[in-house]
Amino acid sequence: MEHHETLLHAIYYLLAATIAVPLFRRLGLGAILGYLVAGAIIGPYELGLIYQPEAAFQFSELGVVLLLFVIGLELNPQQLWKMRLDIGLLGGAQMLLTALAITGLIAVFLDLSWQQGFMIGLALALSSTAFAIPLMEEHKIMGLPIGRKGFSILLLQDLAVIPILLLLATWSPSASEAVHVPWWIGLCTVAFLLLAGARIFNPLLQIVAKYGSREILTAAGLLIVLSVAYLMQLVGFSMSMGAFLAGMLLAQSSFRHQLAADIEPFKGLLLGLFFIAVGMSLNLRLLFAEPLLILVLALTLMLIKILVVALVLRVRKFPIKDGLLIGVMLAQGGEFAFVVMSTAEQTTFLPEDISNYVVLVVGISMALTSPLVILHEFFTRKRTMQEKASEEAAHAADALKQLEEPDAHKAEVIIAGFGRFGQIIGRILTASNIPFNALDKNPEHIEFLKNYGVQSYYGDATRIELLEAAGIRDAKVLVVALVNIEASLAVVRLVKSHFPHITLIVRARDRAHAYQLAELGVENPIREIYESSLSAAMRTLTEVGYTEGQSQHAIDIFREHDHSLLHQAIAISKDPKELALLVKQSRKELKDLFSKDVQL
Repeated sequence: MEHHETLLHAIYYLLAATIAVPLFRRLGLGAILGYLVAGAIIGPYELGLIYQPEAAFQFSELGVVLLLFVIGLELNPQQLWKMRLDIGLLGGAQMLLTALAITGLIAVFLDLSWQQGFMIGLALALSSTAFAIPLMEEHKIMGLPIGRKGFSILLLQDLAVIPILLLLATWSPSASEAVHVPWWIGLCTVAFLLLAGARIFNPLLQIVAKYGSREILTAAGLLIVLSVAYLMQLVGFSMSMGAFLAGMLLAQSSFRHQLAADIEPFKGLLLGLFFIAVGMSLNLRLLFAEPLLILVLALTLMLIKILVVALVLRVRKFPIKDGLLIGVMLAQGGEFAFVVMSTAEQTTFLPEDISNYVVLVVGISMALTSPLVILHEFFTRKRTMQEKASEEAAHAADALKQLEEPDAHKAEVIIAGFGRFGQIIGRILTASNIPFNALDKNPEHIEFLKNYGVQSYYGDATRIELLEAAGIRDAKVLVVALVNIEASLAVVRLVKSHFPHITLIVRARDRAHAYQLAELGVENPIREIYESSLSAAMRTLTEVGYTEGQSQHAIDIFREHDHSLLHQAIAISKDPKELALLVKQSRKELKDLFSKDVQL
């Protein structure tokens, strides 16, 4: 019976998301709001199709975990160290100012102690990483200086969760058991992972890539993420912080792009489930009982956070409009507020009714975030963030240069497949001082290239994300030197469809492969045995008495005839009888050509 109930719940989740998300996107309200509304409808306070959202909420937190892992892959410890001032100053100022402002309002309107008010203020000062980062990515500002500042604030908030819970344990004696791990154990664990993590994880992935399959490599990546996340939770940190640390440790790994691409579907589905679970946790009866009060409280919270974020960014010399946009994106309450409020309620530090109001205000603020972003865009349409970035190009370029990824290397040539065929091309390019990027699924090839300073990417060339990471949008030539025929054809189709400006030079394993490539529009595919066979034939003719000129002339006749035959064969390659007839006829024509040449 329990199995059937689980399956039924899965159907409810998928059905609600399938209906609500496209509808809300069509209305221009965004997918996140669609997930929230879907969760609220199927949750215990409306239709009651799912009456225990806690289990779904706990499982769906893995979506936030994977999101932080992918973000960690984009950084490395050196880049994080460069951001230390922003994390400490901007994040610390935002947390403290927001908490103090909310504490002051609580002191005026509620009969609570200053400790209770400050704890609520700290909980509400947290923003939702799961909301804010997708919004920043959607608006293409994560790579800009202003986006990096917003991310720094979010990172400090994640780090602040443990001190908040420790403070709660200090103020509430009954909560002392909730945080029982000494703080120094957590710091020692982080230090150990930073020093030894990459030395453990990279060899593990290399072994799996060498002897396993692509699916096992994905499984190994998930194993690393979840293991580090769980370990960090055991020593008192959040799972998402552990996942971010795991990603950061693999940021310089050859496998980073492949892992990011493979984990993306898991991340998207689990984040969707997370937002549905948040929607299910909203007490809509309380909302319907006092809608105006709840709305005013949520808007007040968001206004405070918008103004505080805009203020701290203005101090860092960012324009007020940019600060307001980041403020709107960070204005909602965060998922960790649920954790803090749940702990405060269980330990009787806060009354249950106060906790319910705080949780509902956080949920409503999440629901209002997307509409507020849309309103902000409406009022600033004449001057978008992209226009702003172009006006401040010098400032953006300097800041991005400091945080530039070590593999953000542009080259005119990309070689997909670095076996024997690709290596010869690479050696000639290197000798000619022509830089190139290489993409290969063999970890030994990748390590070889890295040792010689060649920009290389581990992964499947049929994945558009990996081609983009390798710089295909800026390249002129893609050499497809793959051994696998199906993979070669898939890459050609992908590039022809998405990157038509690229010149394709493609390795053909045999004549049939050359037919298929020509049908896809590849000009003069390079048959790997063809040229070496012609070279051997020319030498053979010379050895039996032909002069070099006669040998070269015979080869030229054959090459021209074969090239013509190849193009004729493309039209009838699907008809074996016609193809056999053409081959038979071509032999006679070739013999006639040689005879005429001899007579001449």
